[in-house]
Amino acid sequence: MEEPARVLIIDDDPTHLRIYGWIVTQAGYEALPALVTANRIDFPERLADLVLLDYRLTRQMTALEAVGQARSRYPGIPIIVLSDIYDLPADVAPHVQAFVRKGEPAQLVHTVSSFFPPATAQPESAT
Repeated sequence: MEEPARVLIIDDDPTHLRIYGWIVTQAGYEALPALVTANRIDFPERLADLVLLDYRLTRQMTALEAVGQARSRYPGIPIIVLSDIYDLPADVAPHVQAFVRKGEPAQLVHTVSSFFPPATAQPESAT
């Protein structure tokens, strides 16, 4: 059986990390929370397949700086920006692959799943 894709969630709010982690896990992916504190991201040891990035972080770190740190650790990884604003912010637009408004879990799952091949149905065992 294949391992689920790993989704790195970058946020400065531990509650948001839990909420988005739960959504990602319920969708069949492995959630890897990464808390932003001051000007650093506490990256997990495990490698990630995709990044969910909160747009509004601490005063010491912008989303664009977080994109840079994620790209240096995981070159070529797709990044989805999460925000409560209506459109993808112009400063990060050239550096990310997708945008999802917060509070839209179905759209988030749909967007995450668009980066991974569909799951292959497991054959039923003969009885």
